[in-house]
Amino acid sequence: WTWSDTCCIDKHGSAEVQETMGSMFTWYRQSALTVVYLCDVPDTGSVDSSEWFRRGWTLQELLAPDSIVFYTKTRPLYRNLTSLHHKADAVVLEELERVTGTERRFFKSFSPGLDDACLILQWASQRTTTRPEDSAYSLSGILNLHLPVMHGESAENALGLLLAEVVSHSGDISVLDW
Repeated sequence: WTWSDTCCIDKHGSAEVQETMGSMFTWYRQSALTVVYLCDVPDTGSVDSSEWFRRGWTLQELLAPDSIVFYTKTRPLYRNLTSLHHKADAVVLEELERVTGTERRFFKSFSPGLDDACLILQWASQRTTTRPEDSAYSLSGILNLHLPVMHGESAENALGLLLAEVVSHSGDISVLDW
């Protein structure tokens, strides 16, 4: 089956939003294939300029699945893929590493949790979200934490809650210096 987060999430029901946001990382992790449409990347272009790699929620979409393919503006497969998917393509992995500042080992095998919390917070700090508080909520699955979603709260409050959960579960206060 196919699932699209932009179409399949009823953003008007707070219970559904809470459940969905808490489940998204798992859904991407369990997907057989994640398909990403890079509408702003010309067919012969590079992902360097794509907004997708600067959005907060897409970090989990990039890290969670084992298999991912990228399609460009007019829908051809990005970079004439020579392997089964883009996470298995050395050239694309090198490009993703450069564009995101994330080591390729995380693309190939990422485990959610707090072991790399400082790194995850650094990656996320380079990304933006439409709702400021989503900068924290978008990390809950990646960090394997449960956060109550309270849309409308400030980004500072949401981030404070996230950091408090990280410190509470890990005992590591160094995460406050990311």
